[in-house]
Amino acid sequence: METTLEVTNLKKSYQGKEVVDNISFQVFEKDIIGFIGPNGAGKSTTIKLLTALFPPDTGQIYYRKEDIHNNLKVYKRSLGIVPQDLAFYEDLTAYDNVSFFCSLYGFKRKELKQQVKEALNFVGLWDRRGDFPTTFSGGMKRRLNIACAIAHHPELLIMDEPTVGIDPQSRNHILDTVRTLNQRGTTVIYISHYMEEIEALCNRILLMDEGIILEDTNKADYKIKHKALGTGSLEDIFLKLTGTALRDTNE
Repeated sequence: METTLEVTNLKKSYQGKEVVDNISFQVFEKDIIGFIGPNGAGKSTTIKLLTALFPPDTGQIYYRKEDIHNNLKVYKRSLGIVPQDLAFYEDLTAYDNVSFFCSLYGFKRKELKQQVKEALNFVGLWDRRGDFPTTFSGGMKRRLNIACAIAHHPELLIMDEPTVGIDPQSRNHILDTVRTLNQRGTTVIYISHYMEEIEALCNRILLMDEGIILEDTNKADYKIKHKALGTGSLEDIFLKLTGTALRDTNE
């Protein structure tokens, strides 16, 4: 199995506190990794490191065996990011939003049009391509967010809470979208607090808390390992490993 991403001894500190504490893991081709952890676990900082928003204090991130910081242009062209906060322009139409973000990857006019049409069709928004996001429901905005991230056909897609605050129909549509993208060859890192989504989608589980990786295993082994908890649901296991205390932090 080909390794898409390899993280080795990654560290990042803020104000003397290790937010990411010497973590290592691999992402294999066509994985859908469920990246889970309570608030304050270090997930957000890890994602910022994976998307090269800033460098680690120590450690390396390899994309197809090459350090991402040695060739950021190639890495970023291969990467799609669906952020939790909506990342498009309210004063541009759906079509123009996707076109703008896709154009950043250097597509020529004819190819650009095809990519935009394909992305909007894929998320079910082609018929609303001329409308502004201000007229969209929450679910439609989430789907537009995804279209902006996938129009350039990334090999690796990082999705941060893509279904937060939407209706069940839109949520199911987005989960089906993730499955289809994966079947077409896209590797996915999927961040969510909805354990039922992780259970339905992901083949591997990466559980982080207090800056370290607590679990890195496939989903079936994860549940077998902790079957003594009773029902053995992912949520039961998550709470057993991370505790039930509230985490009042945005990290």
